Amino acid sequence: MTKVAGLDLSLALSRAQFIQRVREAYYRDEDEAANRRRALTRVPLHVLAVTSEIYPLVKTGGLADVTGALPKALATYGIETHTLIPGYPSILALARLHPPLMEFDDLLGERATLRHLEIDGISLFVLDAPTLYDRPGGPYVDENGYDHPDNWKRFAVLSLAGAEIAAGALPGWRPDLVHTHDWQSALTSVYLRQMGSPVPVVLTIHNLAFQGQYAADLLPRIGLPPEAYSVDSMEYFGDISYLKGGLMTADHITVVSPTYAREILSPTFGMGLDGVLNTRIDRLQGIVNGIDNEVWNPSTDPYLPFRFDMKSLRNKKNNKALLLERFNLQPGDGPLFSAVTRVTWQKGMDMLAEVADEIFYRGGRLIVLGQGDHAIEDALKATAARFPGKMAVSVGYNEPTAHLIHGGSDSIIQPSRFEPCGLTQLYAMRYGCVPVVSRTGGLSETIIDANDAALSARAATGFQFHPVRPEGLRQALRRAADAYQDKRKWARLQLQAMRADYSWDRSAESYAQVYGRLTEQRFQATH
Repeated sequence: MTKVAGLDLSLALSRAQFIQRVREAYYRDEDEAANRRRALTRVPLHVLAVTSEIYPLVKTGGLADVTGALPKALATYGIETHTLIPGYPSILALARLHPPLMEFDDLLGERATLRHLEIDGISLFVLDAPTLYDRPGGPYVDENGYDHPDNWKRFAVLSLAGAEIAAGALPGWRPDLVHTHDWQSALTSVYLRQMGSPVPVVLTIHNLAFQGQYAADLLPRIGLPPEAYSVDSMEYFGDISYLKGGLMTADHITVVSPTYAREILSPTFGMGLDGVLNTRIDRLQGIVNGIDNEVWNPSTDPYLPFRFDMKSLRNKKNNKALLLERFNLQPGDGPLFSAVTRVTWQKGMDMLAEVADEIFYRGGRLIVLGQGDHAIEDALKATAARFPGKMAVSVGYNEPTAHLIHGGSDSIIQPSRFEPCGLTQLYAMRYGCVPVVSRTGGLSETIIDANDAALSARAATGFQFHPVRPEGLRQALRRAADAYQDKRKWARLQLQAMRADYSWDRSAESYAQVYGRLTEQRFQATH
């Protein structure tokens, strides 16, 4: 058994035994799911995840929820994950209570300390590099809302540290596999291949729209050779793209829903990378995100004044009354709609500003919680000003308020023009908050439209609309408002939504299968 600064890094089985267990797990008949699960729980697999944010320590969106929940779900399969995260101020206060694991003398000219921290069942490697991460603002923007000008270096250093750890820089421990997330850590596999390391890498794309695109003259400053500037590597329309580099060097690419995996192969949704993705289609897979049922549970949620479950759904009305009061909205018998989202064109918030009046004409109220595009924020505020007491806009994000909104609203609105997966609609369903969503990406897979057939079969969980245009959203809002008037129908929709199972169980098994296949392939290639 090996210990590094109090960190248990033991390897329980030999590689040969490991491969035998993997074969037991993955080459059974598909109907033997229970047997596969039992076999998987015996596989000792050590994974290094590299990410720019993780719940509950730092969160700007769904990425943090996924990176915080997936390691705990994978532990069921005997997979031990250590997650490398930048040492932001909120994390350093805890991490510096523990002794260093190791020192990095030169990460693109920066010195850094690696520390270990465990919180809420998550094992973290914290990269303590004060000149890069210990500063005001958020992970990507400063206190004034502008991008940190050295983001190109901040996340190249994160990736390089991940690559060095994966290649064996940490005494006594080396992972079997690396899992990177989005452009901020996508260079990890680029650095690993430059080092000649064969460790398998899985890259998960949470949103293809964010690509880490920078001027090509930065290439030597991030420690990469001139040949990395090529069509087959990081060159991207005259610049370099961190995400493209990851796509070209990762062993497997996952996106957060099967529908999104198909959509991004087209120019419409490929964001300029559809050609690259089509060349790597044999390594591309869609796996729907799950949610942490312990964090998002209306019966135990500490942020809800009135907790409830399917048998006590009436308590939701008490949360609604408090929510209306908190946002200075007039009480009434109509539905309370909400949107908890980034305020951007992608999320369709400009369309909501345009058609929100449909809600008020039908006796409803609307709360918007989020931030993003200032012009769209202003448009939403202008709509609220025209309808005082009926609409409230809160710029920013607050976790307790988000929970209360789900726990008190009747319906959540997600009119995204494209949506890789979406987690908000999954949280909302768990809280009996019926979603109104566009038919795209993961939204189309996780919501069953309340059409006549689905209503008759008691399978509907929300309202979809297509095409994704203002009039389509307006019609969906009408349908939802009309359904709300039939209390029995609405209660059935709420209960059907609450029964939907979007825990991490199924998705974690899919990731465990990917991990096992890649590590077996590496073993076979080296023996």
